[in-house]
Amino acid sequence: MPNVRELENALPVAPLKVLAMESAETIGRRVNNYLVEFRKNMKNTRHDDPAFQGYIENSYLVDASSPRFGSGEGKGIIRESVRGKDLFIIVDVCNHSLTYSINGYTNHKSPDDNYQDLKRMIASAAGKAHRINVVMPFLYEGRQHKRTSRESLDCAYMLTELANMGVNNFITFDAHDPRVQNATPLNGFDNFTPPYQFMRALLDTEDDLIIDQDHTIVISPDEGALDRAVYFGNVLGVNTGMFYKRRDYSTIVNGKNPIVAHEFLGDSVDGKDVIIIDDMISSGESMLDTSRQLKEMNAKRVFICCTFGLFTNGLEAFDKAYENCWFDRVITTNLTYQPPELYTRPYYTEADMSKFLASIIDFMNHDISMSHVMTPTEKINEILARYNNREEYHI
Repeated sequence: MPNVRELENALPVAPLKVLAMESAETIGRRVNNYLVEFRKNMKNTRHDDPAFQGYIENSYLVDASSPRFGSGEGKGIIRESVRGKDLFIIVDVCNHSLTYSINGYTNHKSPDDNYQDLKRMIASAAGKAHRINVVMPFLYEGRQHKRTSRESLDCAYMLTELANMGVNNFITFDAHDPRVQNATPLNGFDNFTPPYQFMRALLDTEDDLIIDQDHTIVISPDEGALDRAVYFGNVLGVNTGMFYKRRDYSTIVNGKNPIVAHEFLGDSVDGKDVIIIDDMISSGESMLDTSRQLKEMNAKRVFICCTFGLFTNGLEAFDKAYENCWFDRVITTNLTYQPPELYTRPYYTEADMSKFLASIIDFMNHDISMSHVMTPTEKINEILARYNNREEYHI
């Protein structure tokens, strides 16, 4: 963990509490375990100092739930005091595995339902927490961030609504367009990216990579992901390419303009390992078409790295594409719900973000600069050098 000495010499803002919503229960437990480990191993902690009250605990998780009535209505319940606490609420708005009963029917929770439960928890705190921080890895309505016609601005309204409810800081990952934070310019908005975790997962699963300009290239599947690809390519010291999506703007299918064709811009991929980096896999059609074209251009291997694996159309298309050798590996994070069957696929690797998220929460609780957390260039270079020398490395 970076800047441990700085942490040891800093006072916490207030006693730490983590409220993991039911939608983020799994990653919430992992984050809590890391936080307990961090603080038990912390040196120079003054246990008798009132400023460090509740600093070292066996658990930082808050006992809370969001039950539903038979009519489908719900409420938020916090079963312990959060008065004066630095409260971090973790929510996964894309967790569709949760169900509730409404008039005898079983409904799966939508992003709207999970967002409504988040607001219920904020209301349950009743303004008594010292500070409320929302950790929403997948930005709710993040793709509806700008107006192109007479349509709603859902993401901007969400941020404004939470700010009005008393949320001080908002933490998200790989926002589709982080400029949406302009909706609440006086509130904290931190947008983190997982290039280090992608690199760790890739190096852990592939033992024969050669990371240089002659053997590897980083590809952006569209112009929106180009910034991510350029940063990743620069850190690895390899070239970058891009696919340009030509869309049919005269029609709308499933809420978006269909893609007519992908045009590739960049150096030759002949005989090279290709790393495709993007923010999400939704249906996966665009990503699989990109992979197919790269293989047709004689790419050696294709590795797909996406922060959020939603797989909205299931895994059948990915299974078929893998059988056709269109790609070699898919890496996504555990920041959103992943269906259990995904872990049985031979092509899938998870990039665990729980330790990184625990570090973010720990740093924010101490009000310490996040610059080293947001730009992990040195860490990537370090593990890459060790990998190239075939040395062991540790997270």
